[in-house]
Amino acid sequence: MDRDEIDEYVDRCQGLIEASPQMDEENTKVKLIQPFLELLGWDLYSTEVALEYTIPMASGSTHVDYALLVGDSPVVFVEAKPVRSTLSDDEVRQLRSYMRQELDVDWGILTNGKSFEVLTKDRRRNGGEEMSVVQFSLEDLGERPGVLELLTKESIRSGKSAEIAEQVAETNRAIRYLNEHESTVTNSVASAVTDEVGELPIDLEAQSREFVQGLVSVLREQRQFVGETDGHTPEDDSPPDPEVTGREGETGSADGPDNLEHIEPIEDHVAGTIRRQDIEGDSDAAVAVFPTRESGLPFLKENEAWGFVRVGRDFDYVAMYVTGDVRQVKYIAEVERVVSPDQADLKREPLEYKDRGAIADDKKVIVFRPGTLYELEDPVPFETRYPQGLRYTTLGELRTAETTDDML
Repeated sequence: MDRDEIDEYVDRCQGLIEASPQMDEENTKVKLIQPFLELLGWDLYSTEVALEYTIPMASGSTHVDYALLVGDSPVVFVEAKPVRSTLSDDEVRQLRSYMRQELDVDWGILTNGKSFEVLTKDRRRNGGEEMSVVQFSLEDLGERPGVLELLTKESIRSGKSAEIAEQVAETNRAIRYLNEHESTVTNSVASAVTDEVGELPIDLEAQSREFVQGLVSVLREQRQFVGETDGHTPEDDSPPDPEVTGREGETGSADGPDNLEHIEPIEDHVAGTIRRQDIEGDSDAAVAVFPTRESGLPFLKENEAWGFVRVGRDFDYVAMYVTGDVRQVKYIAEVERVVSPDQADLKREPLEYKDRGAIADDKKVIVFRPGTLYELEDPVPFETRYPQGLRYTTLGELRTAETTDDML
C-alpha cells in the first residue's frame, strides 16, 4: 500500500474534520468513510460494495451501511457513525449481532471517520464469537499505516487477514492469562529457579514478577505486527500507537489513563523545567519509565501521579515517554508512595481516566512527592528503542542518555 496515498488520505480527512467537527452521518460516509474503503482497494462503483445491505433478523430485517463482497457473498460489514459521535459498546454489540446473521462475514468495521474498531470471528475458539482485533484512530494511521494491510481487499480475499487475526487472538489470550494469573505464574517462575539453582541472595519474587510483566510487554510488542510483512519487533523504527485490544465479546480494557479522549487538566502541577544533569539523587537510583500518549498528560499534571499500573519492584523516580509525534522521555518526578486508586485522592473518579474497562484490583497509582514533577529541558529523543510498557533504568543513565537506546 502506497505510503504517500495514505498520508494524503489522512491529511485530507483531518482537514475536513477540523473544518466540520459536527459533521453528520451522511457527510461522514461520503467524505471520510467511502474514501477509506477505496484506500483499502474496494471499488465503490462495482458489485463488490453494497450500500444499505439488508440483514435478516429474527424480528424482521435491518441494514448495515456497507457490505464488502467477494463474488456474491458479503465478507465484511462496515457500520458508519457521524464524526461528532463517540464509538460505544452498544454500537460494537450491534455490529456483532449483524455479523452473526451472515455465515461468511468474518470481519466488521465500526468507524466515525476518525476512530476505527475492527472485529473478526474467532473461528478456532468460542464457537466463532466476534472479538475486537484492533482499535486505531486517524492520527494513529499516520504513525502506523501498516495496520491497513489487515483490511485490504487483497488480504481479505487471500486469507492473510485471517492468519493475522488468529495470531493476534492467541497473543491476546496469553496476555489476558498472564495478567489474570500474574501471582501464580510469578510463584511458579520463582519456584522453578529455586529448584534448579537453589536459594539466591536476591528478591527472587520481585525479579520473577518483573519477568512476567516483561513477558506481557513483549507479547504486546509482538501483537503490534498487524500489517507488517515480517512482524513487528522491538527494533521497529517508531512506537506503535494503534490500540490492539483483547476484547472478546462485549468488554475489554487497556492499561493506563492514556487512551481517553483529550481533556484539559483541572490543575497543572508541573513545577517547571529542569535539565537532566540537575536532577538531584543517587546515580544508581531506580527510575521506572512509562509510555503515554499526549492524551494521558492531563492525568499526570493534575494529580502529580501516574496510574493505573502494576509494579513489581521499588523505584525512586518515574519518567514519562510521550508517544505519537513527540517520541521523547519528557517528564520526571520523584516517587512518594504507591497506593490503590481509592487512596490516591485523584481529581476525578478513576473511571473518567479509563476507557471501557474496570480497574483491576492489583493496579496501583504512583503518587509523586509534591513539587517534583518537572518537564525536561533536554528530553531524551527516540532512536530505535522505546518502552511499550513499564521499563526500568537508573538516574545516572537518564542523566547521560543521548537517545532512548542508551537508557532502555
